[in-house]
Amino acid sequence: MSDLFEGIKQKISGHNLRIVFPEGFDERILKAAARLAADGILTPVLIGNIEELQARAKELDVSLEAAEIYDPANYLMMDELVAAFVERRKGKATEEDARKILLDVNYFGTMLVYLNKADGLVSGAAHSTAATVRPALQIIKTKEGVNKTSGVFLMVRDDEQYVFADCAINISPDSQDLAEIAIESARTARMFDIEPRVAMLSFSTKGSAQSPETEKVMAAVEEAKRRDPLLIIDGEFQFDAAFVPEVAIAKAPDSVLQGNANVFVFPSLEAGNIGYKIAQRLGGFEAVGPLLQGLNRPVNDLSRGCSTDDVYNLALLTAAQALSK
Repeated sequence: MSDLFEGIKQKISGHNLRIVFPEGFDERILKAAARLAADGILTPVLIGNIEELQARAKELDVSLEAAEIYDPANYLMMDELVAAFVERRKGKATEEDARKILLDVNYFGTMLVYLNKADGLVSGAAHSTAATVRPALQIIKTKEGVNKTSGVFLMVRDDEQYVFADCAINISPDSQDLAEIAIESARTARMFDIEPRVAMLSFSTKGSAQSPETEKVMAAVEEAKRRDPLLIIDGEFQFDAAFVPEVAIAKAPDSVLQGNANVFVFPSLEAGNIGYKIAQRLGGFEAVGPLLQGLNRPVNDLSRGCSTDDVYNLALLTAAQALSK
């Protein structure tokens, strides 16, 4: 785990990246921001009342000297943000609406990223996933050719690293969605120096069972191959056939993966969320994320049960995403 983040620190150091934390009032955010600033890896941008945040930092005995703090209620360039928001929403918000909406810390922070005043955003310690993701979808939006954002976890144990998707956003993806998730997850894997070998998971291996659910996964494999002919991908697979070479020989001897997959695409959010938590709690893996993929600029969502270390680590990953946009 430490090797992973040391590599990321080396990658992002010297690029003067700025990461927005809309929840500047949260103790975990303040501590992580102070640590990031002290390490000199990136510049934390905290959102909130300046006097209140500085007083809270003093109580916690942390320094925000190298951080930046912006208060939406007293932001000198608010007119610029308002005009850009109205234009971006294309008639869905008046100037009066925009001034009210941009007092929301997540909307305000997302506009800083959209206008290149910051490189990425980390929120969710005190807000729901919807409160974090909605402004990103409305303002930053998905990349050209990507219809939906999705959420991945980087699963780490010693020198093992795997990508699990979608474990955070799409409840019941169709075959087109799954193909898109597979391609975006492969891109995320490359970002962390994982050469992707993608397995599309199911309760069936290569037709051992037939149902609309398995047919959806098979169709997703074909669609992903059509979109990215160079991608190493196969399915549908039960997890053991995707991961254990001896099982792969018995169940899918002609597969390109041969039981050596490292990117796993689950057929539903239900399966993905259960799967990563089992690997985390029973398998001893660190679950890093979720990382949101498919957006034009990086915005990531913390768990409300996150620790200071989680905030610190997700900020590093967000900065790495910013370099790979």
